[in-house]
Amino acid sequence: MTGTAPPAARRGTNLPRMGDFNRSVIFDAIRRAPEGCSRVELVEITGLSTQTVSNIARRLLDDDFIVEAGKTSAAGLGKPRTILRLNPVGLYAGGVHIDPAVMTFVLLDLTGQVVAHARHRTPKASDPEHVMSRIRDHVERLVVDSGIAREKIVGLGLAAPGPIDQERGTIVDPPNLHGWHRVPLRDALEDATGLPVLVDKDVTAAAVAETWAGGASGTGSFVFLYLGTGIGAGLALGDELMRGVSGNAGEIGHIVADPDGPPCACGQRGCIAVTITPQAMVEEAERLGVLRAAPHESAPEIDVQFARLCASADAGNAVARGILDLAADRTARAVAVITNLLDVDRVVFGGPFWARLEARYLERVPPRLAEYSATIALRELEVVGTGVGDDVAAVGAASLVLERTFAPTANRLLLQG
Repeated sequence: MTGTAPPAARRGTNLPRMGDFNRSVIFDAIRRAPEGCSRVELVEITGLSTQTVSNIARRLLDDDFIVEAGKTSAAGLGKPRTILRLNPVGLYAGGVHIDPAVMTFVLLDLTGQVVAHARHRTPKASDPEHVMSRIRDHVERLVVDSGIAREKIVGLGLAAPGPIDQERGTIVDPPNLHGWHRVPLRDALEDATGLPVLVDKDVTAAAVAETWAGGASGTGSFVFLYLGTGIGAGLALGDELMRGVSGNAGEIGHIVADPDGPPCACGQRGCIAVTITPQAMVEEAERLGVLRAAPHESAPEIDVQFARLCASADAGNAVARGILDLAADRTARAVAVITNLLDVDRVVFGGPFWARLEARYLERVPPRLAEYSATIALRELEVVGTGVGDDVAAVGAASLVLERTFAPTANRLLLQG
């Protein structure tokens, strides 16, 4: 016997589960076919028997998760086949994204479409109790205004800057939310709203949103590079999100993007944290005289200055353009470290600051990423913008609930062994 302590038991969740693994597989196959698919096609897609598919489809119909949506026929295929599709009004999920500058609230239907939306300035971000009180009020108002029956809302997801403690549902000293030391978000919001709550990192939530609502960009294996006040990565391998042992995978701030770049607090030079964040670009613009020096200690102040920098670049200022171009080149170098390690299908960019950088980054990042790619002789790495939109983290927060309830994860299969 050794002195190693046994692993801690995982805390359960009150979220309902889809049930057996095969049922989740059938649901997922229908979800990934927006035009719907027949029982015969489900047999071909999943490899399950005709009887198993038929039985599971009947249970999903009885639960209102799917609907029969007409018939289709093709020459030589015999009698018409009944098409099965997700039932949008079968269930709903709520999502909240806490950003140092703004809080976003959404309700998603079962297909991942936003049916209700609200956005509010984050009040006194350094006062967690006040922020949680406001979240409770805004969630309640969103539900009431949507007209959706509360019993139809399966749960609430909350996306926040990491690091997080998933076991306890707490946020642990995020760098851009000062004073948030082990804030018990999950338990407080469950008590306040009466809904089951999931807490996850904003970058992970963004990647989940891409798998549920991003279309083709959210399939297979990809890296989601989240551009917000901070920068992080969400990781999906083989259609399954990678969260890491503690749930904090994707902390990429100390990947070196430029060996000759400015010094970082970690002791290295040119880390992502000091070269390609909006604040780093703003500081460079002020140093070079593109922007007049202004306070930017808070997220809203950074946002204002960054908007000015991008506007100056769009207006043709060569120095401003150079700052953004250099950031794009550094981003490509940093992303290559991740893609070479994981060998993914694509890189997806998104987050609050993405819209201002999209045109420039989609022009400059792909060719430079190809220069650093270990597999360029075999294939070209796809680089795209999010298919979800600016509110990807809030949509992802709600998608966390759908993922936990419906996705056919490997963990679920092992638990049934």
